[in-house]
Amino acid sequence: MAEFIELVGIDSESGQEGRIRDAIRGKLTALGLEVYEDEAGRVLNGESGNLVARLEGSVPKPPIMFCAHMDTVKPGQDVKAVIKGETIFSAGDTILGADDKAGIAAILEALRVIKEDKLAYPPVEVVFTVGEEQGLMGSKHLDFSRIQSRLGYVLDSAGEPGSIITRAPRQNEIEFTVWGKAAHAGINPEEGVNAIHAAARALAGMRTGRIDEETTCNLGIIEGGRARNIVADFCLIRGEARSLSPEGLERITSEMVERFQAAVAEYGARGEVHVQLLYPEMNLSHEEPVVSLACRAVRNLGKTPQLVKTGGGSDASIFNGQDIRCANLGIGMQAVHTVDEHISIRDLVDSARLVVEILKEAGR
Repeated sequence: MAEFIELVGIDSESGQEGRIRDAIRGKLTALGLEVYEDEAGRVLNGESGNLVARLEGSVPKPPIMFCAHMDTVKPGQDVKAVIKGETIFSAGDTILGADDKAGIAAILEALRVIKEDKLAYPPVEVVFTVGEEQGLMGSKHLDFSRIQSRLGYVLDSAGEPGSIITRAPRQNEIEFTVWGKAAHAGINPEEGVNAIHAAARALAGMRTGRIDEETTCNLGIIEGGRARNIVADFCLIRGEARSLSPEGLERITSEMVERFQAAVAEYGARGEVHVQLLYPEMNLSHEEPVVSLACRAVRNLGKTPQLVKTGGGSDASIFNGQDIRCANLGIGMQAVHTVDEHISIRDLVDSARLVVEILKEAGR
């Protein structure tokens, strides 16, 4: 608990992870790990790159990876942890930062335990990423040549320890641009083509929200026009689509693009669409080693494994896209990304215990 409180007290909003990097690197080095910082910070114009560390195993087994992210959302400066009963909150005017410093604390404590107790464990690789809250940017720019593990765990999910995320969506970022024609709004509006109005017609024909049990869609940003008295000649809309099914994502994305282009053309404007895949889907079989290993570890703690799906992405999505079978583990953080964020002391402890049990099982 003390280490977690120390970590949340170190400012590390996205792009400003330098201080937390230094603290974590010192802790990893003291534990005897070899630590490397990659070039992600330079590429992303941030203070820090990703940290990749390795601990030699005490038994000759395949390596196993654990990951958490170093950055937090805003407001994340000058965080003060407050203990109320058996739960840790922030003072109330910032986030707490359990997302994801609870994951960092669990990994560090587990490393300490397996060394101090002289347990049998495989080689361990630890990855602490930057820029996760900006769209998994650190893991997208991770130096994967440094990673030998083909199996791993990200500690970055709500749900109490024992929750194992086995399915997560594939996500497209979709950007719609409407080009119209400018004209004076009071003198000759009939000579203009209002891009905002054209966009409104196009958006009205799109399905949003929950499309089906696997697929969601959202239009989150709209901006356009130059002045109140000018017929708007451009409008930009940014949205997203997600689905647990690649086919489902393709269907909803194609539908949105087709409806947009048809409506804009009918209005007399011109439309452009840019679609970018943000991250691939995660789809782990309940029988494969990364899941069965975690399930055994959960049972060792006297808990029942909960295999669940989520509508959100994580660094685990990127690792799976790199052929590293990776599950996301629940660590008990609650009300994340708000000033009401909190975590129970019990879940902090159990998260570290779970990592230890995974390593013990992997070392058998």
